[in-house]
Amino acid sequence: MDDLLIIDKAKYHSRLLVGTGKYKNHNETAAAIKASGAEIVTVAIRRTNIGQNKNEPNLLDSISPQKYTILPNTAGCYTAGDAIRVCQLSREILEGKNLVKLEVLGDKKTLYPNIDETIIAAEKLIKDNFKIMVYTNDDPIIAKRLEEIGCISVMPLAAPIGSGLGIRNPSNILSIVENASVPIIVDAGVGTASDATIAMELGCSGVLMNTAIAEAKNPVLMASAMKKGVLAGRQAFLAGRMSKKKYASASSPTDGMPD
Repeated sequence: MDDLLIIDKAKYHSRLLVGTGKYKNHNETAAAIKASGAEIVTVAIRRTNIGQNKNEPNLLDSISPQKYTILPNTAGCYTAGDAIRVCQLSREILEGKNLVKLEVLGDKKTLYPNIDETIIAAEKLIKDNFKIMVYTNDDPIIAKRLEEIGCISVMPLAAPIGSGLGIRNPSNILSIVENASVPIIVDAGVGTASDATIAMELGCSGVLMNTAIAEAKNPVLMASAMKKGVLAGRQAFLAGRMSKKKYASASSPTDGMPD
């Protein structure tokens, strides 16, 4: 059977979600996304033209909404009010589509989420029929609360946005996964393919990344590596790793052999 990621009742074969910022140009963006195999592409509405500015190049001319699920995000918002306005703008641009990635930041230095404002925005947007995939910290209590108020996916950070530090607190990510009934997608901090693999081995439903691909020396090649890393981690999780042992264990059977 196909191992599918289900978001808002839509089914996806790829568990790698990618962003569109920091590339040299739209052609490089399109080539990297193609190499990644991603089917969900997130776009920062405040920073990227997807039709709201008629006199500027439109990203959607390179990344077709007919081929990809366009996931608008509220990057750059620091209050619930700002995030809500951006979501409403995205719904207008994308002809009524309600799926959004919500992030409300606390400050410009760390880019950690402002949890109080995030919760306020999420509650109001959900009442307005938005389908919220929400960026948050790696606090299992907060993650569960965001799920309980109606977010369809919770997206804890692995490390600060754009840092490339990898998963700094795997035990918290694991706790979030074990207590969730919605997809948990690691968002932010991945630096290389092994980081993506670790996230998937922990049981996450997917990984979202941008900087790790866009700022690689060869973004297209890194996108391909990330695709393989996510797939390997998912297969390892499904296979079930061997138990860890304190001492050596012979690879070949020894039963019936002389002492």
